[in-house]
Amino acid sequence: MSWFKRKDKKIQTPSEQKAKIPEGLWVKCNQCKEIVYRKEVEANQMVCPKCNYHFPISPTQRLNLVFGEGKYSFMFREIRPTDPLNFVAAKRYKDQLEKLEKLGKIDEAVVVAEGKLGKINTVVAVMDFSFLGGSMGSVVGEKLTRAVEYCASKKRPLIIFSCSGGARMMEGAISLMQMAKVSAALGLLEKAGIPYISVLTHPTTGGVTASFAMLGDLNIAEPGALIGFAGPRVIQQTIKAELPEGFQRSEFLLEHGMVDRVVDRKNLTEELIKIIRLLYA
Repeated sequence: MSWFKRKDKKIQTPSEQKAKIPEGLWVKCNQCKEIVYRKEVEANQMVCPKCNYHFPISPTQRLNLVFGEGKYSFMFREIRPTDPLNFVAAKRYKDQLEKLEKLGKIDEAVVVAEGKLGKINTVVAVMDFSFLGGSMGSVVGEKLTRAVEYCASKKRPLIIFSCSGGARMMEGAISLMQMAKVSAALGLLEKAGIPYISVLTHPTTGGVTASFAMLGDLNIAEPGALIGFAGPRVIQQTIKAELPEGFQRSEFLLEHGMVDRVVDRKNLTEELIKIIRLLYA
């Protein structure tokens, strides 16, 4: 006769029990590879508390940081991309644009907004890497040009946060024309004595670097950002030589006079306010 019967559900020891951890509570740092509590990273403005790695942030997050959660209004949202070349590769360009618009990416690869920065009305443009690598096409060029013209007419300082893989191949020469278009427009601000501050974030490459990203009255970079025209691998294969450690990173460019300052994200808004007050006085 059996006195004890095993229950259907096996009894688990504490070591066998798996803790149910909700997804998204932790994030792995791309630099130090540490697993960090997401809320801790968010409280630190999306910067790793272990190694100071600056995580990519969305245009909305960037605008909230710059304007200190203050009010700002979007500009030029009515401008929409087209497919002038009927470009087809692995995917149709038109299909890619339609998919991104359905995902809510109505601002294309750059968001432009106006708000008060240190009590001074300022126009801020933020490039969005999640829209086709932040590539510069006709819409990016048009929105930035209009932002420059608006600042020139209204006497507003301009800040552009660059984050881009370069010109948009799906628009061919039309995309390349935007380099000259935006660069020429920036001359209006120079003539009017209105400050233009360029902030280079990770990554800023290609035609964006070769044009407006390096034309600021002051060029500021976030720590560890990749900044350059061609990628390190392409350069190394071309010149057939080993590249210096940290080549094309913010700190290397600062040391060699290519950028004026490297500023941590937590200090960036305060730094921008100081600069605008100095240049706009």
